Amino acid sequence: MSGLMAMEKKGKSHKARKIYLRAGMAILTGMLFTFSSCSQGNGEVTQEADNEKAPVTLDWYVNYTWYNTPWGGNVVSDKITEETGVSINFLSPMGNEEEKFNALMSSNMLPDMITIGWWENQVDEMIDGGMVYALNELADKYDPYFWEAADPEVVSWYTREDGNIYCYPNSSFSPSDYEKYDNIPSNQTFLVRRDIYEALGRPDMTTPEGFMDAVKRAAEQFPEVDGYPLIPIGAHEFNSAGCVSFDQDLQNFLAVPYEKDGKYYDRYTDPEYISWLKVFRKLGTEGYLKEDIFIDQRTQMAEKLTRGQYFCMLYQRTDIADYHTELYARYPERVYIAVDGPRNSLGDPPMLPGVGINGWTVTLISKNCKNPDRAIQLISYLMSEEGQKLTYLGIEGVTYDMKDGHPVVKEEIRELLNSDRKTYNAIYGADDTYWMFQDNAVQLKWRQPLSMPNGQLEEWTYPYSYYPQYEISFQRNTKAGDADVNIKKLWSRTLPKLLLAPTEEEFDQIMAEFVKEREKMGFALVMEESTRQMQETKEKLKIK
Repeated sequence: MSGLMAMEKKGKSHKARKIYLRAGMAILTGMLFTFSSCSQGNGEVTQEADNEKAPVTLDWYVNYTWYNTPWGGNVVSDKITEETGVSINFLSPMGNEEEKFNALMSSNMLPDMITIGWWENQVDEMIDGGMVYALNELADKYDPYFWEAADPEVVSWYTREDGNIYCYPNSSFSPSDYEKYDNIPSNQTFLVRRDIYEALGRPDMTTPEGFMDAVKRAAEQFPEVDGYPLIPIGAHEFNSAGCVSFDQDLQNFLAVPYEKDGKYYDRYTDPEYISWLKVFRKLGTEGYLKEDIFIDQRTQMAEKLTRGQYFCMLYQRTDIADYHTELYARYPERVYIAVDGPRNSLGDPPMLPGVGINGWTVTLISKNCKNPDRAIQLISYLMSEEGQKLTYLGIEGVTYDMKDGHPVVKEEIRELLNSDRKTYNAIYGADDTYWMFQDNAVQLKWRQPLSMPNGQLEEWTYPYSYYPQYEISFQRNTKAGDADVNIKKLWSRTLPKLLLAPTEEEFDQIMAEFVKEREKMGFALVMEESTRQMQETKEKLKIK
């Protein structure tokens, strides 16, 4: 189904959902269904069926340490609670996300609702372990409007072999959306601090020589930022799988292919990629890869971003959006812009994956939830056109006005959004502050003009964005899945050694040892499974 069809499908107002609910409740009441209380984890319902609008609070776990947005007190969340009777108590992990979530699962302490990356192994573990509800069963029982709000393509994609759908994504695009729209962005950018970049004469950083020269001159001419040392090259945090800036993102900027001759390709040994890793290694030996990038977590990186302490970085643009807004408000001259970054030896343009049908995160309802009926009704509301418009734009007359049939965000609201995101979230909570069911395709029809400081970052990606047909995920406790986890951990230990290798000969030795060790860990199984999933995805989505 195209994005337009999805919009039309979701065009029915939330009133339709209430009609469905009234009909459903009448049937349930007529059948004298009453549900008794239950012990934690057995999935029974604890409330009377006709208690639709009674206030309830759901615990909603978001598996990101950086997520700290509260519920209540702002325009959007208060309106959602008014419409649904549901308040949210958001929970997020402290420390290692994987360890925290594994502890919740093993102790049967999963909160009412869970939002987690679609690719995380715990998704399959929860489903296979019977820890979460089938959304289709809850919808049939409590809220048929779910089927009006849901995108059939997404439902089909996420329906498992048992015929059930257990989770629903946010930020999902189908292949047909990419054919319809020319402004679907990628999240991957190469960023430079504009004032330094312009002072250097806007150098060409697409070649190894130009890149190294620009980095060195930036460090020499601008050694400090407000008394803090300039960090010539920034990156995402290093974690148990590596560092996306120096592996997946760099590979995409170099247009390293995902497949060759119908088989999934080993991108980590690609000559173009190895060549650029050696560029960073050489810069490291000369002191331009600062220790900060290897040890900093998101909190430390946020502080440095809001000072403009980095010169350049391969970075996910949405991950810096709030910090970038704060930087722009305080030091507009230090704003970051997206420019052409590393390219392969042929000068090919980057191939930057956008968001596919998998989306970004998925949300599930735990069987520990004592109010699954209210949870599925909340999900239906957030997925509906009314819910999408509210979470994106806010409330008409408060955050936006209708002009010539199109919503226009009020100027003072836009100014606050672009200068102080934290205050904006606290007062208004729109612009997808609550992004867990964000539907980008639906929201395109209300799209507001892009503005500084983040608009340029998004627009830059449009020509390079493509449908991400090569997304792979592995199940835990399978030979290929275990091998994949172990190889990623091996890579996470290997990558810093490569970047900090004192000589090119030692770099080559470290890389050869990595290749040797991963073979022992089952690399052939990983590639075989990756090829199988790739072919299955292309067939399912009718991609040649």
